Amino acid sequence: MKMKKLLVLGLSAVMAAAMLTGCGGSDKKEEKSLTVTEGTLTMATNAYFPPYEYYEESDEIVGIDVEIAQAVADKLGLELKIEDMEFDSIITAVQTGKADMGLAGMTVTEERKQSVNFSDTYATGIQSVIVKEDSAIKSLDDLQGKKIGVQLSTTGDIYASAEPEDGGFGKDNVEQFQKGADAVNTLVAGKIDAVIIDNQPAISFVKSNEGLIILDTEYVQEEYAACISKDNEELLTKVNEALAELKEDGTIQSILDKYIVAE
Repeated sequence: MKMKKLLVLGLSAVMAAAMLTGCGGSDKKEEKSLTVTEGTLTMATNAYFPPYEYYEESDEIVGIDVEIAQAVADKLGLELKIEDMEFDSIITAVQTGKADMGLAGMTVTEERKQSVNFSDTYATGIQSVIVKEDSAIKSLDDLQGKKIGVQLSTTGDIYASAEPEDGGFGKDNVEQFQKGADAVNTLVAGKIDAVIIDNQPAISFVKSNEGLIILDTEYVQEEYAACISKDNEELLTKVNEALAELKEDGTIQSILDKYIVAE
């Protein structure tokens, strides 16, 4: 599709403007290494992104990313601590040492790589489009000129906000929300026409909101990984070693199978 080809070619400038870059000094590196040495691995996330991270009724954060992070922490002999925050604060938290790593269904992009390092990929996903069952929107082309809801600073936001010539729909047609659920609730209320979000959360939202469907199309394919400070190469190496072992022994696949059921 022409839109997908343009998307690949035209997003660099838009994503560079959307993502904050930063630099870390030796003090930050020392502080972050000390945090891990003391036995705590702090994970930054946004816990409103099922099934990757979400709150159970017990107010405990669970999900794919949580179980993978716990398995990594166990491999490293560390205690996992989870910090819930807005999605657009995660990279800054990792850069400044408030968190050791970020797991939040975060897509690996070249622009984000300017700010943080990424671990090896542990899952893949796609961006999907949610609409009402009676919507006239049947394809990506039908989204032109429509009001689209996205979660702030996600790849869905970045892709959709790009200009049409770059494969997007233009900032004027995009409404940003701090949480994906807020975008979906606004769609249910009829105040926007569609929501662009990762496919697995899209499935969860559609199941819990009657009258919504996912378009039979894939907007963008992407890879998920943990983000880690550029000042903490040692932790990046250890996390990658742990992920390799967890892939080899089937742990990661079993976690994915637990939360993602083929339909």
